[in-house]
Amino acid sequence: MFESLSAMPQDAILKLIAEYQNDTREKKIDLGVGVYRDADGNTPILTSVKKAEKYLWENQETKSYLGSSGAPEFNSAIQNLTFGDEVGASDRIMTLQTPGGSGSLRVAAGVMLRAREGARIWAGEPTWANHVPLLASAGIEMKNYPFYDADNKSIRFDEMMDAIGNMPSGDILLLHGCCHNPTGMDLDQDQWKAVAEVSAERGLIPFIDFAYQGFAEGIAEDRFGVLQMFEAVPEMIVSSSCSKNFALYRDRVGSLSIVSKDADTAAILRSNANNIVRTMYSMPPDHGGAVVSHILGSAELRSEWEAEVDAMRERLISMRQKLVAALRDKAPNHDFSHVERANGMFCFLGLSPEQVERTKQEHGVYMVSSSRVNIAGLADHNVEHLAEAVAAVL
Repeated sequence: MFESLSAMPQDAILKLIAEYQNDTREKKIDLGVGVYRDADGNTPILTSVKKAEKYLWENQETKSYLGSSGAPEFNSAIQNLTFGDEVGASDRIMTLQTPGGSGSLRVAAGVMLRAREGARIWAGEPTWANHVPLLASAGIEMKNYPFYDADNKSIRFDEMMDAIGNMPSGDILLLHGCCHNPTGMDLDQDQWKAVAEVSAERGLIPFIDFAYQGFAEGIAEDRFGVLQMFEAVPEMIVSSSCSKNFALYRDRVGSLSIVSKDADTAAILRSNANNIVRTMYSMPPDHGGAVVSHILGSAELRSEWEAEVDAMRERLISMRQKLVAALRDKAPNHDFSHVERANGMFCFLGLSPEQVERTKQEHGVYMVSSSRVNIAGLADHNVEHLAEAVAAVL
């Protein structure tokens, strides 16, 4: 049976991690793996998370199964976090707990296919590397629309709008809620309004991947695009992740929210989503979701968590500023101002694959071949080294 199988190619990020770990040079930088890191290079457990875990250890009385939708208190809390308390109370929205943002995307794909045979998703070029394989493997047709201009290091907004304006009614428009991965380039408020308006006119279904809430401008500010779409269209989908803003990477905490025209349709959607979950992973894990719902339900812990999110965001902004200043000094004939304009953890440096290879071989700087870098991999002690490496290969 199994002799018919062939080995699959190694994931590019996992390959990069292994190469970095085997590199014995003291001056080396890992800018590839997509996790937040502090100034010491660690991915910390948030203090608010530790306190919530202590509470659960002392007070949780069962490890019985959750239902397919997950814990109701988590779903209510994360729905309000995603949409805000006022909109989050709408009976048009149904939310279920999922194993991370990836689990949310995959369940969403199943619901779309069940609702519309031949469902088609339009994703920006580029988008998160796992969007296309994850969603296409469910059987959904994937198409691209223009998004990033690598030459001018900006959003191709006019071309994007032209493409959206020609998408067939009923198609699904995949968007990043904030902190676009991999470019870091986000729609501004006027652009969000324009995209919401044309989505409503064309009868498109917005599908927002909201993995970095709090990492762009703030927890409330980052939901602007979600709320614009909610006001504009009768139906939309939001996949959220708690991996970054709660630093719960390995606990796999995410949610899927689907907005429909009324409460009756929302109930039908929940029954179908639960049925799909039952045939995939049966029910989500409990621990991380219980941590999140306890934090969001405690005024004291929520305030502490929000301060921790603010600190993570401010560190990313600071490292962008320091990198741009260092590059301005080391490579004065090149413009890297886009690095500072971008949001969140990621951006493209604008190097060729050959230059990226040289930064690795000659300087111990590890990034994926597209030159997408994780800004969280930088700290005061290595930002100059990165600038020197980039300047040397330009």
